[in-house]
Amino acid sequence: MTDCPCCSGQEFSECCEPIIAGKKKAPTAEALMRSRYSAYATGRLAHLKATLLPKKQDEFDEAAASNWSDDAEWMGLEILSTEDGGADDEKGTVEFVANYELKDKVEAHREIGQFSKVDGSWYYVDGKIVGQEPYKRPHPKIGRNDPCHCGSGKKFKKCCGK
Repeated sequence: MTDCPCCSGQEFSECCEPIIAGKKKAPTAEALMRSRYSAYATGRLAHLKATLLPKKQDEFDEAAASNWSDDAEWMGLEILSTEDGGADDEKGTVEFVANYELKDKVEAHREIGQFSKVDGSWYYVDGKIVGQEPYKRPHPKIGRNDPCHCGSGKKFKKCCGK
């Protein structure tokens, strides 16, 4: 008996394994998200392609998924929020953090995943990675040889840039 990699607190054999093995359908978008994380953690990548929206399955990069699955040490899944995605819904959103270690560095993949139910089965549609926005300067950068912004008439490097 082993705990499920998705950190649900249940046994793997009772949580994600039956969904990954195709013995039962994911009842909710969150359950599908958990099973997809567990598929990465256990190297069962066929489940990832099978649970991708059918019209997007040709876009699945099996080599990249396999490399990530094999190279990472999967440390747990955190579900931050869900919107819709219940048994009676047709669409759902799950915000999650997949924690893993890669090349001795602890990483966190945070994403807002979109899910859709087609013919009674949940599928992963797409996701938006959530991260810190890069810093953008409000004004253009002053070069060393540009006139100083203080108005002295000197080059920046000889004035305020000293």
